[in-house]
Amino acid sequence: MITLVTGATGFVGNNVVRLLRDAGESVRVLVRERSDPRPLLGLEVEVVTGDVCDAESVRRAMTGISKVVHSAAQVHIGWTGLESQRAINVEGTRNVATAAHAANARVVHVSSVDALGVGSLDVLADEESPREGKVLCSYVITKRESEQAFLDEVSHGLEGIVVNPGFMLGPWDWKPSSGRMLLEVAKRFTPFAPKGGCTVCDVRDVAAGILAALQRGTVGRRYILGGENITYMELWKRISRITGGGAPICPAGPLMRIIAGRSGDLIGKLTGREPDVNSAAVGMSDLFHYYSIARAQQELGYVVRPVEESIADAWAWFQAEGYA
Repeated sequence: MITLVTGATGFVGNNVVRLLRDAGESVRVLVRERSDPRPLLGLEVEVVTGDVCDAESVRRAMTGISKVVHSAAQVHIGWTGLESQRAINVEGTRNVATAAHAANARVVHVSSVDALGVGSLDVLADEESPREGKVLCSYVITKRESEQAFLDEVSHGLEGIVVNPGFMLGPWDWKPSSGRMLLEVAKRFTPFAPKGGCTVCDVRDVAAGILAALQRGTVGRRYILGGENITYMELWKRISRITGGGAPICPAGPLMRIIAGRSGDLIGKLTGREPDVNSAAVGMSDLFHYYSIARAQQELGYVVRPVEESIADAWAWFQAEGYA
């Protein structure tokens, strides 16, 4: 049996491909013509050139497929890019779900905890918590819409499962993705950390959880694949200890956060390119993205390793690949 992986050159997808190959599984990947070739070098996979936004190339990639991991997505936390994120995150997901249904394939849709509600220091959010509290930026909107598009197809008979990963660290972060935070903390002294917190997990554990969901997840169900719930302040301190970067002194105050967010918005308007630091991203970093992983532990056997191991392995990989 062949497993199709979309987003195979991205952080999650590349780790899924490697885990499948380590298990001796046959893998087909759908990649864009302009994709970075490095993530797939040396991997024995069947490559189909195409794009999730192109329904015909998705149908072509789905021929003879029994399982699908759909991890292709566009990620940017900000106010801009709603239409491009809708094209990839929503319509791309719809194309994959429709083609997989026609092929009678079982699918795991890789979403995000950003599609869910917000937890707190006292009460962890779970898969059924009200979807309240998040900043309604383009990414949050489109990840919620993509889940709905996927679950609409499930309601019509698709054998599909949704997973919601947290903030991931680990190797094979080619772009880089969430590893940008690690590199920033490691490379320069940043005295003020974001106010909020997140659920930190290892991308390799997430990949294993995805494959467990593919094998035995309940159709139509969501599974949070998170980890340790910690403040960004504590996370940055741990990154600093392992990488040798300068440890933050304290969380950024309200005025500093407002200035940083509005400055980013202004830069975006002047240049036409919204920076990573903008008022939407600052607003998201003020929140405590704290989640329960009980369902994934109980139903998928999901296991998480210590955050320090994930930081150390990510840092070692970045150094070996010349990022640091």
